[in-house]
Amino acid sequence: MELEIETNNSRQVIDITDKVQRLVKAGNNLVNIFAAHTTCGVTTADLDPGADKDLAEAVWEMIPKLDFSRHHDPEHFPSHIIHSVIGPNVTVPVKGGRLVLGTWQKIVLIEMDGPKKRNLYISVC
Repeated sequence: MELEIETNNSRQVIDITDKVQRLVKAGNNLVNIFAAHTTCGVTTADLDPGADKDLAEAVWEMIPKLDFSRHHDPEHFPSHIIHSVIGPNVTVPVKGGRLVLGTWQKIVLIEMDGPKKRNLYISVC
């Protein structure tokens, strides 16, 4: 299965939990969400009001101020590093047709080089 997510900003955290939930069924045990890109990531996060902006800013600030001039596009190479740190996918258990997430836990796409259309591949088993 595939989800297309259109991001609106250069740095953005998007809650995709409900979209993923609609794809799981009773009898599924796991769902894996994979971003087929190298400048965004998929993970889980707490999304209290304002936490999305705080998360995007904090992730960006983790990148050291280095000379990235060896890369074909030094301006967006930090986005590639963020992708490697966050990772392109997350796996979530399913029980009774529902995602097993903590009380405040959401599945999120973290955009670091938008706005773009992002393709997420969903595998359920």
